[in-house]
Amino acid sequence: MESARSGPPFTRGMLDRAAHRRTDAAWLSEAWSRARVVVVDDGHVLVDPGNPPELVLIDSAEAPQGERFFLGEEPGGTVYFAVAADVLPMPGTRRVDLRQVGHLLPDLPAGLFVTAVALANWHSRHPFSPLSGKLTTPAQGGWVRTTEDGTETLWPRTDPAVIMLVHDDVAGPEGRCLLGSSTRWVNVSGIRRYSTLAGFVEPGESAEMAVAREVLEEVGVRVGDVRYAASQPWPFPGSLMLGFHATAPVGAQVQVDNEEIVEARWFTRTEIAAVLEGRSRDFGLPFPASIAHYLVTSWLG
Repeated sequence: MESARSGPPFTRGMLDRAAHRRTDAAWLSEAWSRARVVVVDDGHVLVDPGNPPELVLIDSAEAPQGERFFLGEEPGGTVYFAVAADVLPMPGTRRVDLRQVGHLLPDLPAGLFVTAVALANWHSRHPFSPLSGKLTTPAQGGWVRTTEDGTETLWPRTDPAVIMLVHDDVAGPEGRCLLGSSTRWVNVSGIRRYSTLAGFVEPGESAEMAVAREVLEEVGVRVGDVRYAASQPWPFPGSLMLGFHATAPVGAQVQVDNEEIVEARWFTRTEIAAVLEGRSRDFGLPFPASIAHYLVTSWLG
């Protein structure tokens, strides 16, 4: 049986973000000349598809033209930047996104990957100020955008979302968890994929309130004992996933909303384990890079 991770992917940052460097234009200019660069394109980067895969980093002199983002530096002096530009295939590499390889990368490159994607996504969505409509440009190493006259400054935003594994709190192989299948997902080879429920935190509510509301709205089940488990940055386009476990009565009746969730059902630990171990293909489960996968495997284990 697959063991649960000590935490979800992308949550063990190994890089000093060195925020004090962001306002030092002279230092950033010098650091760029010796930087290692990850090129990010619509959420994708290049990797060397070994075992494990390796994030492709290039010298700044080889980097394409594009907006630059300072990611941080290591104690030994290595500096990392990202550039938002077309990812051009190189011999022996693959163009991938976080879902494909994020869980396979070591902590440092995984952190570079997720931060680069998050910044690139934010910049691409904020070319103009939402207050005045004025054009904005990157500043402070890519960690803010400002108007030309300097009267407005925008900072990267992160939207809190809750993601929760609902279960019956029964121990042993017959304990059950409740998973749903989204209306947006496409079945692969006729196999329906199921995952944990999720939704955005609304104004005026706590994360725990959001968990109870979203579960009731999506599958008609009332939950209790909402407990925080872990969080995960998810830059599509810019969310922070707040993971929870929540309990529901054994055999609670499910009624899907047919807007977000097209089908939901209870699964035993035995059924979940069979799919994770490859002994069954009756249904699909969350991809390993996701916090949903972490929540399921931590409950299973």
